[in-house]
Amino acid sequence: MAAIQPLWFLTGNKGKLKEAKRILGPLGFDVKALEINGQIPEVIEPQASILEEIALSKLTQAREILNALGKGGDAVMVEDAGLFINSFDGFPGVYSSYVHSTIGSEGILRLMNNNSDRRAEFRALAALWDGKKIHIGSGICPGHIADSQVSGNGFGYDPIFIPCDLDSNGEPLEFGTVGMISTDGIPFGGTSIEVKEKFSHRRRALQALILSLGRPSA
Repeated sequence: MAAIQPLWFLTGNKGKLKEAKRILGPLGFDVKALEINGQIPEVIEPQASILEEIALSKLTQAREILNALGKGGDAVMVEDAGLFINSFDGFPGVYSSYVHSTIGSEGILRLMNNNSDRRAEFRALAALWDGKKIHIGSGICPGHIADSQVSGNGFGYDPIFIPCDLDSNGEPLEFGTVGMISTDGIPFGGTSIEVKEKFSHRRRALQALILSLGRPSA
């Protein structure tokens, strides 16, 4: 049996941590939140226009934190994601977290009022340092913005985002195409975790990361 490898995840989002544990745990990673005295260490949010630049900057800072803790040989991971709306030229994009903390999903719905083009997509990028090199995986979930939000599961913009249907292989279809797998027009926030995982951009990013690591999926 392969040895269990510590993997520190720099995130304060319990949903992201849980998903990473579920996907990477069976592959031999002991995924834990990177904390100092029970607190998530603060890192500088770089001013960048693409997710990869932001993720790599945070990964460098996370490695510096591990070195300071005497754990420089351990693996560490960061993940950045955003909601990119077509009619807003990709806004809020890399600023998704800040925008959500200021105007929330309700604010996005107000901005989208009377907008006929409601297409959008979630994008995620995971960057992992395995102790020797950097691995990167990205994932996309296309869909559109709902007319109103729902309550239930999920976090962030889940209450207002409806994913495109998937084909029999679990791949996203074109906007408006009926597929084998669907939320039936219900935003992520109104679906179960099991259903959401089938569409998850984060899952796709982590699976791409696994391919880069050369580890077989569980």
